[in-house]
Order: sequence, then C-alpha cells, then structure tokens
Amino acid sequence: MNIAFFLLPKEKVAYVQDTATMCQALEKLEYHSYTAIPIINKHGNYVGTLTEGDLLWKLKDEPDLNFLNMHKIPLTEVKKHRNNRPVSINAEMEDMLELAVSQNFVPVVDDQQVFIGIIRRMDIIEYFVSLNETNQKT
Repeated sequence: MNIAFFLLPKEKVAYVQDTATMCQALEKLEYHSYTAIPIINKHGNYVGTLTEGDLLWKLKDEPDLNFLNMHKIPLTEVKKHRNNRPVSINAEMEDMLELAVSQNFVPVVDDQQVFIGIIRRMDIIEYFVSLNETNQKT
C-alpha cells in the first residue's frame, strides 16, 4: 500500500527552520509535547530531525551555555545524534517498517526532496497489526 494514505501533511506538522535557534526549537518541542521535530531549510527541503537529546547534549557539552543564552545558538551548531532518513511519497508501507523501529515518525519528501509531511510510527504499527489480523482470519 502506498504511504500517501497515511501522510500527515506538512500543514498539520510542527517543524522548525534550519535558521531557528535552540531556544525557538525547544519552545516548539515543549508547546507540541514532542520529543523530536523535523528541520527544513528555506527551500522547504527536509534536512534532519532535532531531538530533545540533541539539545541536552549541546547543553552538557558547552559549560557556558544555559537556558538564558540558548537564543544565541543556531540549530546549525547543534549536532544531530541520529540520522532520521526520509522516504519518497512513492514508497510503500513495507518500506517504512525498518525506519519506524528507531524513529517516532518518518519524514516524507516529494521527487524534488521537498518536505511534504510525516508518517507517524503509531500509524505504521496500526497498519501492520490490522494486516496481521486480516491474514490470521483467512
């Protein structure tokens, strides 16, 4: 099954621009109660995923950095500890399972690598559970 059916479109997804600061990203994560958020560039391309852990590691590794001066640190200076790969909108659900093991969501891009939304891990799991239940009945 094509993943387009499961796509949560960009308009309904919180994301941050790669020009944002640590403070802006943290505020968006907190507001939406997310642990990870997609990062896109000025052209709309997916460039990575920022996690709470990435922000915490940055705070830990820089002794002079604190919550009061995080607004001075651009996201480009925050090391991403995971490489959350996007998939093409033309991918099949079967292609998603491996990615869903280690990602809360899978970013989806179009043919020009423009970010168009996400597929949530919950939706991937529910799809395979229902598929398994259907196969057990037959």
